[in-house]
Amino acid sequence: MHYGGDYYPEQWDPAIWREDIERMQEAGVTMVTVGVFAWARIQPREGEFDWRWLDEVLDLLHDAGIAVDLATATASPPPWATTAYPQMLPRDHEGVVYSPGSRQHYAPTSPDYRRLAADLVTVMAARYAQHPAVQMWHVNNEYGCHLHYDYSENAERAFRRWLEAKYRDIDTLNSAWGTVFWSQSFGSFDDVPLPRRAPYIHNPAAELDFRRFTSDALLELFVMERDILRDAGATQPITTNFMGAFPAADYWRWAQEVDIISDDTYPDPNDPAAYLDSAFTRDLMRSLRPGQPWLVMEQATEAANSRLTNAPKAPGQAEALSMQSVGRGADGILFFQWRQSRRGAEKFHSAMLPHAGTDTRIWREVVHLGETLRSLPELPAGPSGARIALVFRWDSWWASSSPDLPTIVDYERHVRTWHGAAQQLHLPVDLVRGDEDLSRYDLVIAPSLFLVDDRTAAALQRYVEAGGHLVVTAFSDVVDADCAFRDGGFTVALREVLGVETLEFGALVPAGGGHGPGLDAVTVRTPFGDLGGHTAAEVIRLRGAEVIGRFVDGREAGAPALTRHAFGDGHADYLATIPDAPAARAILESLSEHRAIAPLLEGEPVSFVDVSRRGDHVTIVNHGVTDVEVPISGTDISTGQPVTQVRLQPFEWAIIRTEGETR
Repeated sequence: MHYGGDYYPEQWDPAIWREDIERMQEAGVTMVTVGVFAWARIQPREGEFDWRWLDEVLDLLHDAGIAVDLATATASPPPWATTAYPQMLPRDHEGVVYSPGSRQHYAPTSPDYRRLAADLVTVMAARYAQHPAVQMWHVNNEYGCHLHYDYSENAERAFRRWLEAKYRDIDTLNSAWGTVFWSQSFGSFDDVPLPRRAPYIHNPAAELDFRRFTSDALLELFVMERDILRDAGATQPITTNFMGAFPAADYWRWAQEVDIISDDTYPDPNDPAAYLDSAFTRDLMRSLRPGQPWLVMEQATEAANSRLTNAPKAPGQAEALSMQSVGRGADGILFFQWRQSRRGAEKFHSAMLPHAGTDTRIWREVVHLGETLRSLPELPAGPSGARIALVFRWDSWWASSSPDLPTIVDYERHVRTWHGAAQQLHLPVDLVRGDEDLSRYDLVIAPSLFLVDDRTAAALQRYVEAGGHLVVTAFSDVVDADCAFRDGGFTVALREVLGVETLEFGALVPAGGGHGPGLDAVTVRTPFGDLGGHTAAEVIRLRGAEVIGRFVDGREAGAPALTRHAFGDGHADYLATIPDAPAARAILESLSEHRAIAPLLEGEPVSFVDVSRRGDHVTIVNHGVTDVEVPISGTDISTGQPVTQVRLQPFEWAIIRTEGETR
């Protein structure tokens, strides 16, 4: 179980380094990330490298028994680079050049940036690939974090090459994009522009491909550096830090290229339900590489500095969120940062060693967490025990973000609503792409799966046909992989499975719009209670499904709203609206009982208690403000004693070894 954080010795006088290491040992630190933003310190001028300081730091850390996650330092080019090669700077969608002076000020597709980054990593790899301190490599940092999309000339040229590789000839692209609309047919790939500022809406298919291209372009950078490290003989795991459900990078694709998943996560302490958001993020990271532990690469010990108001974490909250990660498969808990910076843009960001020193609550909590992690037994990598899968796809997210839709479709929010409902019912959930083998799950939920490609449609059909239960909600199966309607209207790819056809979307105004009852929200009456819906009240036509719920109000009062269809050995439900949180919980509660899916804890669920399974170990965390007592049978790993119930104070946790199902 690794413990530590980002370390920036280049910010400090060398006299501080030995003090840092002594404090690290006191805190139980086992690993630090070094070099993330050290490019200017390592390479003061093109072709000139200064490794002496880094040699000393790595040797000091190794002698102290502290492992190093060595960063390649390519996340922030030094001033000399952008001065000599100004064309490496990115541009926004209006063509305005982003200035240096911050970070990530480079066009990912810039040949100059790629050459300079490759030169740096080549020399670094040759020097440190065999260094005994280096136990992991950290490529770049938070790809695309501050600059989701680049609209520079470099990007335009690279986008055209990407399109040519995908479509082969321009007629195929024209057909896929439907460019005959608005007289946009291209004569060659060199005619294709980036979706920069335009008088009106861009072609949705072009926007979708641009987002796919951006994710791939960023991934190319990672692969370039990874391959340089491997060619130099580096055998350590190579990673780069993800950022949860980050909109600009399809982490399903990225996960296949990294050796280990690592993630940066900053739930807002101002939000009492933030633990649900962090639970979603941690389940996503665990699901990207099932059966393999992952790392929390960054989190805050107390306050961050990236919000308008940066609340501190409550006493014990940092440990509670850390143990939430451990319960969901993390084998490393690291922070940004080790020592709080005195200068620069993030000097207000908390750290393991704060400005006020060791006589502080933060430091005492840091030391305690180090002791806690050190005392843990080796934990199994999995499985999660999840019998419920939640489909989450970046391409559907991208496609449903288009401004030309009947209403605003908040895809990520919809997925999180279902996940949060499951957590409050203490039901473990895996995130899935939807196009893989789903046979291990008793229930699969596909919220607002706007884009459905042929492979996903086939996988969902096989799943239901073999006996699974599928739940699909409004704004699903609208377009194909090219963001186009299929022949036959909407709900075509899944029509046979669902037994319904969507005719109209019935857009509702945003919540609180005040345009009359049933226009900003609707009610669906079902055998398991009245359900609230928003965003849409679709008009659907039955194609073999039975009605189990109808709209109570709004334009479609009395019309079918919730259906169930027997298909093969399984069933598929369709909900013609977007459920609010209580509705999602009610549906999940009913279906889990129907499918005999037992929660991880017995008795009435406690909404602020977070529970997760890791093999035969169940982690319970109290994220509430009052004490709670929960029933669970097993052995408390902290005491070694058998228990039948656990009492937890606010932000207290327990890990119980059980003999329950771990499939």
